[in-house]
Amino acid sequence: MRTLFIAGNWKMNKTAAEAVAFLSEIKDELNAIEGIDIAVCPPALAIPAVADLLKGSKIGIGAQNMYFEENGAYTGELAPNMLVPFCNYVILGHSERRQYFGETDEGVNKKIKAALAHGLTPIVCCGESLEQNQAGETHDFVSGQIKGAFANMTGAEATKCVIAYEPIWAIGTGLTATVEQAGGIIGNTVRATIKEIFGDDVAQKIRIQYGGSVSEKNSAELMAHPDIDGALVGGASLKAAFVDLIKNAQ
Repeated sequence: MRTLFIAGNWKMNKTAAEAVAFLSEIKDELNAIEGIDIAVCPPALAIPAVADLLKGSKIGIGAQNMYFEENGAYTGELAPNMLVPFCNYVILGHSERRQYFGETDEGVNKKIKAALAHGLTPIVCCGESLEQNQAGETHDFVSGQIKGAFANMTGAEATKCVIAYEPIWAIGTGLTATVEQAGGIIGNTVRATIKEIFGDDVAQKIRIQYGGSVSEKNSAELMAHPDIDGALVGGASLKAAFVDLIKNAQ
């Protein structure tokens, strides 16, 4: 059985002070939830303060991005070893990074390998646009993203990763893939592609989240699908209802 994993991607929201104030209100409730892995991914400057607040709790901490080099002349970037003292997870290849900052499958692949080399768990994002979805290109596109992200990796390395399927058309739009759509793509495309690359044993072990307008109203139904192993939550993770979202999923 794969343990459900729900992570909040705060994107470019909350200062360090705001992050601490918000988590101070909900951390005890989150920490009391059994049977689900939970993490929050605040903006980079809030990570140390959040790590200090959550020290000793069961709540994991993730970064929203990192570079694949150890150090060097890469203005504005964060190296993996800079995250290690504070983070358990790192989100890689989010559609917003691809859209606004030109990230590629090749770059995501390098970042995944660097994260694993430093003991960080990558949350590897994939997902298609509305145009691709409507044109019937979802399977080929998402499968291609998975193959690019996991190129030249072993099955043992892949099982240390989490995948987040996030249809771009459902991120922050209020539109949500139906349970059948999300579960179908996760099972028949994402997990099937992992099986094609690494075999069924790896495909059954790897956790695959759904992301895209997940809320306390739909989390129970989404998480009930056998192929959906959790959620990467955007806007709903910035509110106290994040607790209800997780409890309902439980």
